Formats: sequence, C-alpha cells, structure tokens
Amino acid sequence: MARRSTRGEARHASPFSVWLMRHAQTFLASLGRLSNAPFATLLTSAVIGVALALPMGMYVILNGVNHLADDWEVSAGITVFLKKGVEERRATELAASLRSRPGIVDVTLISADAALEEFRRHSGLRDALDILEENPLPTVIVLEPLVTAGGDAVESLVDELRFMPEAETVQLDLIWLKRFRALTQIAHRATMVLIILFALAVILITGNTIRLEIRNRSAEIEVIKTVGGTDAFIRRPFLYNGLIYGLLGGLIAWLLIGLALHSLAGAVDHLAMLYDSEIRMPAMGVGDVLTLLGGSTFLGLVGSWMVVGRHIRAIEPT
Repeated sequence: MARRSTRGEARHASPFSVWLMRHAQTFLASLGRLSNAPFATLLTSAVIGVALALPMGMYVILNGVNHLADDWEVSAGITVFLKKGVEERRATELAASLRSRPGIVDVTLISADAALEEFRRHSGLRDALDILEENPLPTVIVLEPLVTAGGDAVESLVDELRFMPEAETVQLDLIWLKRFRALTQIAHRATMVLIILFALAVILITGNTIRLEIRNRSAEIEVIKTVGGTDAFIRRPFLYNGLIYGLLGGLIAWLLIGLALHSLAGAVDHLAMLYDSEIRMPAMGVGDVLTLLGGSTFLGLVGSWMVVGRHIRAIEPT
C-alpha cells in the first residue's frame, strides 16, 4: 500500500515539483562528483577566490576610507585670521557674537600672544623668536560648524565671514580633503576596472575547467546520447559544477579578505592611537558578503554556460 501511495504521489506531483526535484538531484550529484576530487576542486576554487579577493578587498577598504572622509568633512574647522589692528576686546566681542549664531558648535579665540607662545614651545625657534621686536602672528578665531550642516552651508558661512571688516583671511580646512577625495575617486575607478578584469578571469578559469571536464567525460556523454539523453540533460550537471566552483571561490575570497583586514587592524589601531583619532579598519557588511557570494556564483555559472553548450554539441556517438 505504501508503494502504491508513493507512486501515486509522484504521478500527481506538479511539474514545478518535478523540475525542482530533478535540479536538486543534479546539484547533489555534481557536489558528490566534485567532492571525489577534493584537491582539484579546492585548487580551482582557490584560484577563483584569490582573483576575487584582491578587487573586493580594495573596494571594502576604499568604502571605509570614503566614510572616514565624510566624517572629516563634517568636522572640518573654519579659521578666521583677524587683521593686525584689531584689538583684543573687539576680537572677544566677535567671538561671542559668532558663538551665538546657529550652525556653530564651538568658537575658540586664540590671541596673538597665545599663538606666539604656542609656536615658541613647539617650533624649537625660541631664540630666533626672542629677537623679534613685535609679534608677527595675528589673532585667530577657530569655528567648529555643526556636524549636521552640509558642505554647502559651511561654504556659505565661510563666504559670509570673509565680508567681515575685521577678517584678513578665512580658511576652510577642506582643500586637502578635496584633493584626498579626488585621489580616492581615481582609486575607486581603478578598483572597478580591476573588478571587471578579474571577473573576466573568473569566467575564463571556470570555462576552461568545465571544458576539460567535458573532454574527460566525452565517452560517458556519447553513451548518454546513444540511449536518448538530450543536450539539456547532459548540460545540467556541468552548469552546476560551474555554479559550485563560483560559490566555493566566493567563500574562499570572503575568508581571505577577512584574514587580510584582521591582519591590518592592529596597525590601523596603532595609527589611530598616535593621531588620537577614531580610525577603524573597515569590515565587510552583510550586503558586501551577499554581493561577493552572489557575484562569484553568477560568474561561475556564466563561465560554464559559455562553453558547455558548444562542446557538448560537438560530441556525437560514433
């Protein structure tokens, strides 16, 4: 009774269930065949993983650098150098007036005497500075804009400060940051080029591996065609082989990137301690991991698909 029930269920199964079951069987058969040659499978997957780890690792690091540059941009200070004739009382009034303005978090007034004394302590030119008859340094007001203020609002504030009659020069500490961003944009474009080139390399590696597997199994393919096996039936396991190669390569790339970032974390933490900064080594997020694994699996499937159809059609029973 049990056998009749099982046969009846299989007979009345939906086409989608049958299709899904066949693909699951093919996937497990491909996985078993690859596991019978673990060294060759691991070697091919490792080559794919190394090819993917380099550009993806650079991409993760550049994303971390861009986030760090965003933090630097919103925390950039504005330095107002006052004219030489501005008295200290007037400078104090200007600082108090600026402190009460919206969009400004903090205002620091550095008098000319305080600036000279600080320069004397840190420059090592104490004797040379003692020769000067007058203080050459101006009074300085340092402004810290609100973190939530955008770059346009900060630049608008700078333009407004330049029109103050007491201001000699107004400097926004963003010039170096703009140059830094320009360099990171070049590096980002170079990384995208590398991603494309290494993606092509993964496709070629997978395609060549599948081509060799088809050649090694040509006698088996001839037998299957002799008994009526279709090209689609023969093609399916090779496509899954490419898919598995890509997935394993993505997992290896994920492992390599994680090890590389972990090895660099200590040096980055030491650098952050020296500069008293909040610099941290970036890590791969869930979206990055899914993109890596999905992309590697897709590339493996594409590489196998590009070669399997043509080479299977070329094999005919004699």
